[in-house]
Amino acid sequence: MNTFTKGFLSGADIIRQFLPTSPYVGHLGIQLTTMQPGVAQLSLPFTDALVTTGTIVHGGAIASLIDTAAAVAAWSNAEVPANVRGVTVNLTVTYLAAASKEDLQAVARVLRRGRNLVYLDVEVSSASGSAIAKGLVTYKLG
Repeated sequence: MNTFTKGFLSGADIIRQFLPTSPYVGHLGIQLTTMQPGVAQLSLPFTDALVTTGTIVHGGAIASLIDTAAAVAAWSNAEVPANVRGVTVNLTVTYLAAASKEDLQAVARVLRRGRNLVYLDVEVSSASGSAIAKGLVTYKLG
């Protein structure tokens, strides 16, 4: 076990340390709402800094929310590998509706967990309950 993994009991412990210290996650304002084994819910509060035109949330911010939610769900019940790292291997986003001046929430669920790859489904909705985007993510642990 390398020095980075000392003290970590689970992948959830890694996420609890990573999210509050990630500069990009902090820049966007993404917040962890809940984390259970194989499931994560994150929020993206609306700010003017996320706007692309008018009051519409930039698609890149939505894709980042999907990517972050998937990583959290992938680590949520993962064993800590000897080499602690993770990377998105594939990210597919389907935008269903524009998000206009509203907070967003993403719910990520593990569809299948392999030896190193985790396949996830992510749904993004607005505070009013509208479906905003759907993501399919492949995430690699270790």
